Amino acid sequence: MTIRTAIVGRPNVGKSTLFNRLAGRRAAIVDDTPGVTRDRQEILGRLGDMDLALVDTAGFEDVRDESLEARMRAQTEMAIADAEVVLFVVDARAGITPLDELFADLLRRADKPVIVVANKAEGRAGKDGVLEAFALGLGEPVAVSAEHGEGMSDLYAAIQGAVPDVGGMPDDAAPRSEALTQQDEALEPPHDGARPLQLAIVGRPNAGKSTLINSLLGEERLLTGPEAGITRDSIGVNWNWADTPVRLIDTAGMRRKSKVVEKLEKLSVSDTISAIRFAEVVALVMDAREAFEKQDLQIADLVAREGRAIVYVLAKWDLVDNPQARFAALRETADRLLPQTRGAPLIALSAHTGLGLNRVMPAVMQVYQDWNARVKTGDLNRWLHEAMTRNPPPVVDGRRIKPRYITQIKARPPTFVLMCSRADDLPDTYRRFLLNGIRKAFALPAVPMRLFVRQSRNPYATGED
Repeated sequence: MTIRTAIVGRPNVGKSTLFNRLAGRRAAIVDDTPGVTRDRQEILGRLGDMDLALVDTAGFEDVRDESLEARMRAQTEMAIADAEVVLFVVDARAGITPLDELFADLLRRADKPVIVVANKAEGRAGKDGVLEAFALGLGEPVAVSAEHGEGMSDLYAAIQGAVPDVGGMPDDAAPRSEALTQQDEALEPPHDGARPLQLAIVGRPNAGKSTLINSLLGEERLLTGPEAGITRDSIGVNWNWADTPVRLIDTAGMRRKSKVVEKLEKLSVSDTISAIRFAEVVALVMDAREAFEKQDLQIADLVAREGRAIVYVLAKWDLVDNPQARFAALRETADRLLPQTRGAPLIALSAHTGLGLNRVMPAVMQVYQDWNARVKTGDLNRWLHEAMTRNPPPVVDGRRIKPRYITQIKARPPTFVLMCSRADDLPDTYRRFLLNGIRKAFALPAVPMRLFVRQSRNPYATGED
């Protein structure tokens, strides 16, 4: 049994630190700045032999207007409504504040099992705050230090008491959870219908990334608004499309490196880069009115260098004048400036009107199949023979380079090895010719490829051919 557990409280009490502790890795950004977390973030975690579906939330604010803080509060209330147990985190060192008391009243009306977690209780400084937490009227507080891992056994007992019939399952029988490191995730086999396809949504700030995910889901799952830089953490949302499990990963907007100076934004950008590295397909979302600017090109180049399949998404298409001519111009720009992903799908859409939304996932699935493609060695070498006949390798220092054979050594992305004489002398232009030929001959646009050139050793030879 997996217990859906919402972690709530006012800003800067250590909710994300506790979330990371229970998740078993740094899944949420932690900083001393209040209000770092904004969206609900969900992940599977584990406490002892207890499986937890953890939900990290934004700090609670007493506002109900149209502001960003009010929208954050609405996300927290939705997390409470969906939870089976609520961990109400307070700061034992700061003591109980009026905002804590106000939040406690809201939790009482929610009619959910609530556990008061007095965080930062290590040492003498937190003892008084733990005693003050009794006054909230929500039962005996659990004193913990999320940063140092203290009090976890007491928290385990409190959850077990609040939600009957949990625990007691031996570790080796427990279901596998997302508390695995991202490196472990990357080593798993290709998508087979059981593990979700990892789809990262990236782009510059305010390009429409969160709005796109909400439109695909058909609900206001992520915070959106006119403010740039709302998303800070990389937020994963599980979804099913046409019976295919997909994990949509919303990411923080990436500005030019020279403009990223604050520590918090650096952490957000680092989180986005990590999301790209461990994604399978990346959707680069751009405002259609200013698409393929320098920063967009740098993000696309990063995706290609990381070996991920890419789909270009032109958001806010309903605001474009003369759309047919604009689309043709952007198609030409993409192929000219980003030859390493020539032919990648270019989707024009408007999340506001729904235009083009139905084209996103078919394009994602197509590039995902290409990313996993394998070409038979026989077919590759027949193609190589024809390619060399049409365009022989160059002569270097009066001696011709002689390719022997080519084979694919891996997929995700497709990676090939060419065996030839004088491998170090093969020009980069001829390597690009071969890669472009493979793309065209075997219908593999949109995905980055790797070509390694190796020289076979002849123990009987006294010199090169």
